[in-house]
Amino acid sequence: MRNRGEWNSMATEHHIDPQLAEQETRVGPPPLYTVLLMNDDYTPMEFVVVVLQQFFAMAHEQANMVMLKVHTEGRGVCGVYPKDIAATKVDEVNSFARQHHHPLQCIMEVQE
Repeated sequence: MRNRGEWNSMATEHHIDPQLAEQETRVGPPPLYTVLLMNDDYTPMEFVVVVLQQFFAMAHEQANMVMLKVHTEGRGVCGVYPKDIAATKVDEVNSFARQHHHPLQCIMEVQE
């Protein structure tokens, strides 16, 4: 039978398997997603600026620059976020656009 001192010392001993000790698990940051607005032929430029200001907290000048990029290049970056936040922003923008009868599309792409 063991005495109390032996049990206490056994509880604090840590035996690590040498093979497991060599294989450290490193968890990287979660993937980020780029939120983009896509160009269409019907949504007014002013509406796009409002969306960028309201949902992405852009100043008027920055929103104007992104809107022009959407208009001239077909798409523009609104921001980069973790998956849940990006998905929420996409849903909110698309819903807002539909409520105002605009075909504006907001999408998200995983960053590589």
